[in-house]
Formats: sequence, C-alpha cells, structure tokens
Amino acid sequence: MQIDPTFLIYGAIFGGILLLVEALYMMVFGRSIRLGSRMNRRMEMLDGDNNRSEVMERLRKEATQHSKTATLPFYSLLAEKAEKGKIAFSPVMLIGVMALLAAAAYVGLTLFTSAPGPLRVGVGVAMGIGGVWFWVSNKAKKRLSLIEEQLPDAIDLIVRGLRVGHPFVHALAAAAREIPDPLGTELGLIADEASYGRDMGEALMAFAERMDMQDLRFLAVAVTIQAQSGGNLAEILDGLSKVVRARFKLFRRVRAITAEAKWSGMFLSAFPIAAMLMISMIKPDYYDEVKGTALFIPVALVVCIFLVINVLYMRKMVNIQV
Repeated sequence: MQIDPTFLIYGAIFGGILLLVEALYMMVFGRSIRLGSRMNRRMEMLDGDNNRSEVMERLRKEATQHSKTATLPFYSLLAEKAEKGKIAFSPVMLIGVMALLAAAAYVGLTLFTSAPGPLRVGVGVAMGIGGVWFWVSNKAKKRLSLIEEQLPDAIDLIVRGLRVGHPFVHALAAAAREIPDPLGTELGLIADEASYGRDMGEALMAFAERMDMQDLRFLAVAVTIQAQSGGNLAEILDGLSKVVRARFKLFRRVRAITAEAKWSGMFLSAFPIAAMLMISMIKPDYYDEVKGTALFIPVALVVCIFLVINVLYMRKMVNIQV
C-alpha cells in the first residue's frame, strides 16, 4: 500500500491558495493595513482634509457592507465572519477572489495531477471557497481577540473621563483617540454617531451584536440603564472593567491549564493516521493481505468515525466557557 502523492499535491495547492489570498489582500489594501497597524485609522482619516461626517459614513459603510449583502448566493455563511473581521474586500470582490482562487487551484490540479476534469473542477471550487473561508475566519478570530484585550483599558479611560466631569460621549471620544485599532476606530465611530443624534445605548448594542461579544453587551446595557434611571456610571463601569479584566485573566489561565489536554487530544487523534502513513512508507505491502477482504473498508470507516468522535469529544472537554 503506497502513499498516493496526489494528496500531498492537493495539500500543497491549498497552502498556495491561502498564501495567494493573503498576497492579494496586501497588494490591494497593504497601505491602509500598514497605517492602521501603527495608529488609529479614524484619526488618520480625520487628520487629512476629510470631513467628519464623510469619515463617519465611510467607516459605517465599511463596517456593515458584508451584512447588507448577506442575501447573495452562497455568501450568507461568510458574511458574519467577514463583518467581524472587517475584511476590506467588498462582497463582490470577495466572491471574485473565490472564483480567482478556484481557477488557480484548477490550473494547479491540471498541471500537477492526472485527475479527471469534473474532479478537478469540484476540488478547485472547494479549495477556492474553503481557502477564503479559512482566511476570513482567521482574520475574524484575531480581530475579536484583540478587541477583547483592549476593552478593559478603554473602559478605564472612559471612567477617568467621567470622574473628571466629562459627559459620556466626550469620555468615549477621548478613549477612542487613545486606544489603537481595531477598538479605537470602532469607539470613535460610536461617538460620532451619538454626536449626530443616535442613541448611545443603541449604538453600543449594535456594535456588540455585530461583534457578538458578551462584554460589549454588558457595556451597552450599563449605559442604557444609567441613561434611563440614573446612577453613578463611573462606578458601574469601573466595576465592569474589573469584571472583564478578571474574566479575561481567568480565561487565559483556563487556556493554559487545558493546553496539555488539547495537545494530548490532537496527538491521540493524529497518531493513528501518522502511524498508518509511516507504515505505508516503510513497508508498502504491509496492508496487502487485508485490504482485499470484505471487512477492510467497513472497519476503516468505523476507525475514521471514532477518530472524529474523539476530536469532537476532546474539544468539548477542554472548551470551558468563562
């Protein structure tokens, strides 16, 4: 039983797809990404000759462009993650990137494999869509993690502004100037919307729902309740900041404690496959006596099912919600 090099070629082509989509993103939006990584993008836009209302409308359009076009075919599943990751590609451009990557994968499969035409088309389309999905999911995960880390510091800055007598809108705007992206631009956009008449609690809740983040919902609810019934908002937000920081610290601790279990689960799941591949490389005829029997394929399917169950069960065991 020899290892078919076709699978290695498929893996290499998929890896090339991921590199290609990142390269396209950097080629089109590289300058904005580099500037945004060094400073607050909203402040950079305001430092130019742009009008404040124009900047607000542009940022609002960028923030909601994917959710507004979620009805496009096959795009609704990707729109939520693209919005959370604030992918600069427009929906039409993102679909075009999928088509381009699918075509590139098809060309690679044509050049390096002898697979039939329909299989190359199907695998190429799957690689194009899967590559963009994986890339967008990774961007969204990184951005949400960074926002979670920045949120306690942003709340502390808002509390300081409230304690020296500033209104909440001004305290939020001051925090937006101090906090780098991605949270800084988002808070600045909320402050601009509130300045133009939108309810602050509504704007914060819309941001929380867009990011699907529980800590932001707590912030929006606290601001809404204080606006309706009064109270010391500085003390409320100070307590919220401590809770969020303690929760984030506990989450890091839990992740460190469960790291061994996660790697153990990954090792135990990958070891049978790695052992099979190693045996096939060292002794290609090792499975020749059994692979022709009637029970070979059913037993192999049962083993695969148990491997999948093992991965899901180990992931559920170590996925502790904080």
